[in-house]
Amino acid sequence: MPITRVFRVRIDANLRREFEEKFSSISVHAVDAAPGFISVAILQPSKWTPDEYAMISQWEDEAALIAFAGAQWNQPVIPPGMERFVVECWVHHFQSWDQARMALT
Repeated sequence: MPITRVFRVRIDANLRREFEEKFSSISVHAVDAAPGFISVAILQPSKWTPDEYAMISQWEDEAALIAFAGAQWNQPVIPPGMERFVVECWVHHFQSWDQARMALT
C-alpha cells in the first residue's frame, strides 16, 4: 500500500537563499534516487509559516520507505550538509483513506 511521507523543516532565516538552492537539488535528489520512490513535491513558506518548508514524497510501500530511511524510518532523513540549516523538523506518514479502508474489508 503506498505511503505518503510529509517532511517539514523550519530553517534559520539568515540562510534562506542557500537553503532553497540546496533543498531543491540535494534533498530532492536524495529522495528521487531511492528505489520505490513514486513522486515528490516541495513547498515553500507562506506568510503564516515564513521559515517553514515541506517535502511531500510518495512511496510504493513500507518496505521502500524503510529501504530509503532505514530502521528509524519514522525519523527525518537529513542529507549530509543540510543539517546546518535545520532549526527544527518533523516527519509524518499517511496512507490513502480509501486503500486503508479496503484493506480492512
